[in-house]
Amino acid sequence: MQVSELPRAVAAAVSTASSLGLTVDDATVLHDSNKLTLRLLPCDVLARVAPVAHQVAQLEVELARRLAGSGCPVAVLEPRVEPRVHERDGFVVTLWTYYEPVTPRQVPPVDYADALERLHAGMRGLDVPTPHFTDRVEQARRLVANRDRTPALADADRRLLDDTLRSLGRAIAERGAAEQVLHGEPHPGNVLTTKNGPLFTDFETCCRGPVEFDLAHAPEEVGEHYPGVDRDLLRECRILVLAMITAWRWDRDDQLPDGRRLGAEWLSQIRAALDRNDLDPAADHGPSRP
Repeated sequence: MQVSELPRAVAAAVSTASSLGLTVDDATVLHDSNKLTLRLLPCDVLARVAPVAHQVAQLEVELARRLAGSGCPVAVLEPRVEPRVHERDGFVVTLWTYYEPVTPRQVPPVDYADALERLHAGMRGLDVPTPHFTDRVEQARRLVANRDRTPALADADRRLLDDTLRSLGRAIAERGAAEQVLHGEPHPGNVLTTKNGPLFTDFETCCRGPVEFDLAHAPEEVGEHYPGVDRDLLRECRILVLAMITAWRWDRDDQLPDGRRLGAEWLSQIRAALDRNDLDPAADHGPSRP
């Protein structure tokens, strides 16, 4: 979130919680990216705040309610207030249960895989409008093609990312693998370690696609414990996801700490992965963007 918006975003969260009868004397920033995550005390509530124009909070709340109701391993909304999206001063605010983290923070791969499999089982029965994973690939391609948004991206790296996104996005879609509603980004940053086991959070990137697309966001060892995985498809998804998150790091407005260094490292990893798997995305017959 833009630094200039932080005080207003915090104030929106505090005033929203207070208006609902929760006592708030302090707000601690837990995470700051495209949206702000706060711990409100002493009521001990987790608040997520995002600009009204850049959020899908209503879908996230609906998914969390339905998945929690079916016993899926997800973080739940704050039970002391009505489970809905609140708007205040140009922001949307959602209130969630705060989970005290446990140690170790790292989830064992077998537990991670089991939790993700149970999440997918619950999501499989959802009938909700979501984008396709290829829509998210196209978002990354548009970013890469926009030189104003990615001015520091060298031409050779720009071609590499566009070729990889285009060719692997198409190849994965044409495999015809079974598709379902997915979390979209079930990486470790979106998994809480709690006394009740791992819980998934942050469903704003929910999309439809093969489960391998979700698994590509998790540590590699997790895929070894997830049943019925198509290993070739998972390898392709891992490279595709790496290209997507690399594209985000070159956005001039990216706010991930040390994001530009990561973007440079990941470009090298993409080249190594393509060589290791004998893939040449530039050889794909589809048109490349200038």
